[in-house]
Amino acid sequence: MKINFSNSTEKEILEFHKKLSAKIRKLREEKGISQLNLALDIGIKSVAFYSNCENNRYGKHFNLEHLYKICKSLNISFKELFDEID
Repeated sequence: MKINFSNSTEKEILEFHKKLSAKIRKLREEKGISQLNLALDIGIKSVAFYSNCENNRYGKHFNLEHLYKICKSLNISFKELFDEID
């Protein structure tokens, strides 16, 4: 029997990542910025890695540093990024 010591389920965490990535995609597209340009602006040399994070593929996710740089690139606050994300 597997004991879960976390206050969140894996399903909750996956849903959180999906909502956050969708919000980043929406904001990026609203600003007319390509994945390549945003990836390069935040210091990611591989657009494939960025795309995997934005699309929740292969277990790839943005880390806190990425989120900080994304907010800076999109000229938004952390508060705006996390608005409406439970």
